Amino acid sequence: QVQLVESGGGLVQAGDSLRPSCAASGRTFSSYSMGWFRQAPGKEREFVTAIGRSSFSTTYADSVKGRFTISRDNAKNTVYLQMNSLKPEDTAVYYCAADRFSFRLSSDGSEYDYWGQGTQVTVSS
Repeated sequence: QVQLVESGGGLVQAGDSLRPSCAASGRTFSSYSMGWFRQAPGKEREFVTAIGRSSFSTTYADSVKGRFTISRDNAKNTVYLQMNSLKPEDTAVYYCAADRFSFRLSSDGSEYDYWGQGTQVTVSS
């Protein structure tokens, strides 16, 4: 069992940066692949990025490639999402998720086993 708690969202202006984090409980954090997803009002949840257990592998949605960076600190049981050059269309609730099948980096939310409660990111124009 893994519990995930996101923090670090907020209200910023277009072009600003934010760095939400996701803290995980349990001793098996390093064995999970981790992902970030987001859901804007009236829209379906969408994949943002994922990172493998050792940080060697990452993948990004085209919409955030070059602006967002995912990282993890296994010693702190924490995954981060560095978001730069934010746009109003990045406004959403951001969720982190854990996938116990660490050999894959899935963009399919149904393949993740544990989810956080989400943190709101609002980007004003």
